[in-house]
Amino acid sequence: MVIKMKRKILIVEDEVRMNNLIKDFLVREDFQIIQAYDGEVGLDYIIEDPTIDLVILDVMLPKIDGWSVLREVKKLDKHLPVLMLTARSQADDELFGFNLGANDYVTKPFNMKILIARIHALFNRDINHQEESLIDYQWIKQDKLSHQFIIENEALDLTPNEYNLLEYLLENKNIALTREKILNNVWGYDYYGDIRTIDTHIKRLRKKIEPFHDKIKTVRSVGYTIEVD
Repeated sequence: MVIKMKRKILIVEDEVRMNNLIKDFLVREDFQIIQAYDGEVGLDYIIEDPTIDLVILDVMLPKIDGWSVLREVKKLDKHLPVLMLTARSQADDELFGFNLGANDYVTKPFNMKILIARIHALFNRDINHQEESLIDYQWIKQDKLSHQFIIENEALDLTPNEYNLLEYLLENKNIALTREKILNNVWGYDYYGDIRTIDTHIKRLRKKIEPFHDKIKTVRSVGYTIEVD
């Protein structure tokens, strides 16, 4: 007998009544629900629980606002769907959210059936793109659905930053990338750490992609590139 696993949804909404209302409707749809009432707790759940399938995220939250949570989510996992909830209705706000990586956007007040339809649409989009999720770079494969890189049928054990770094290099394969460009695109423009963190992560990546460590090349006076024939 095949046991169907319930999809797990995290609701991050500070209005208790609204949070519980959404939960009740989604439980009826046979989803597994986690609730958080501020951005800090919501982000902790996302970091600690890799089995979360979707995040419903309010914009106006205590401690950490929804935009900041969204930024951190997309740094950790670009492929975790995030549906934004907000009382705002300006088109600029929606565009801002999409630019940060939001997958969909629902403005309060909303019809609960519409919210559920949007959630199902996000999950169906994943199912429809399963075959497209596997990218073959010849010596390494990327499974975007499971968020893994695979070498010789073995999944690599990568941290979120290592994963994002390797993904960025492969998306720009055979192109010499400066350290500044890598830092801005992987760590974000608001990162204020040492640029030498790039060198540290490259060193770790080379060890983890054995026996293809020499595919990541140092470009003198520039930065790095990754070779794909």
